[in-house]
Amino acid sequence: MQPVEWARGVVTDVKAGSWPGVQLLGCAVGTRTIPALAYTALVGPLEPGCAVALNLNAWQLGLGTGGLGFVVARLDGGGGPADAPEPSAIGAAVQTGAGGPGGIPPDTGYLVKARYSPLQVVAQGVDSPGSPHHGVLAQATDLGGLPVVVADLHSSLPAICAGALAAQPGLRLAYVMTDGAALPLVFSKTVARLRASGQLCATITAGQAYGGDHEAASVHSALLAARHVARADVAVAIQGPGNLGTGTVWGFSGVAAGEAINAAAILGGRPVGCLRISGADRRPRHRGLSHHSVTAYGQVALRPADLVLPIFGPELGPELVSLGGQVVAQARWLGPPWGIHHLVKVATDGLLEVLRAVPGLNTMGRGLEDDPAAFLAAAAAGRHAAALAATG
Repeated sequence: MQPVEWARGVVTDVKAGSWPGVQLLGCAVGTRTIPALAYTALVGPLEPGCAVALNLNAWQLGLGTGGLGFVVARLDGGGGPADAPEPSAIGAAVQTGAGGPGGIPPDTGYLVKARYSPLQVVAQGVDSPGSPHHGVLAQATDLGGLPVVVADLHSSLPAICAGALAAQPGLRLAYVMTDGAALPLVFSKTVARLRASGQLCATITAGQAYGGDHEAASVHSALLAARHVARADVAVAIQGPGNLGTGTVWGFSGVAAGEAINAAAILGGRPVGCLRISGADRRPRHRGLSHHSVTAYGQVALRPADLVLPIFGPELGPELVSLGGQVVAQARWLGPPWGIHHLVKVATDGLLEVLRAVPGLNTMGRGLEDDPAAFLAAAAAGRHAAALAATG
């Protein structure tokens, strides 16, 4: 394991592209100014002149998602230690000798996330004994047929929502963020937009992920909370931004999509698998039907789901029609007689116009016009989930 690349920096500016809970910064480190990110819930709001401690590992790797310096702590209040922020109530108690092990009040919560890392957080879990919803979740064992859309990539989320809401505008959609990629939900600009526009009725962060409207100890608890606390009509379970892939059969964080299928089915939901499809990815393993979908749904998922095959009509052009036929052929091994899943063909008519109204669509650096198949497949999964919700 590589040691953390620490650096002391000074904030030079706060970028206009910041969003609620996140500040994008310029930070002077020696003679260079590097892009950095701060979560204000962890380190407080920053302004030019603040001295900060930075973790530069992701920046040095030049990652496409999260390739920034991350602010770990504020070292002073902009002018020196004299105007540093006041310690929290718990921190003050420890400093004065009044606090100590076990000193966190019970109503603070019992879930520790990003566990045993220097930036672990304590959150009030929706399923914790101190939660007002604990009694509900202590009794809840079934999703009652709740449709649960599962996908590999976070970039599928806005298209899934668009497809579902175009079919049924009044649907209540809840997002369950699993912990395969980004752990802080606030890192997602997509979720910020969807929550602000009312397209999502609730967000629930599962496992080590944190920062949702509700925190849950596991994907199972999170799905139950979507049904019994958020009163969602449809749940969408996807990892956060920053999918990890190594180019090997098993070395990618999206294998958790198969595990989410299992959780939804075990709990009596109706799992819907969103296929990862691309007509523009340069990597052969992701052209047409991605090997990520084949592995997650074909080998990790042990319970049947509806796998949505988007049908591209002639109005979309011969290239997409041909790609759709390729995907149907690639996916045949996932359904009978070889596989356990139900292969459901869903028309995509009208969805391209719906998607053109969705801001910020982007997957692996490609927008809607660059790779329409990727987003149409996700929207078709949302359309199918809406149809399931309509049947009760």
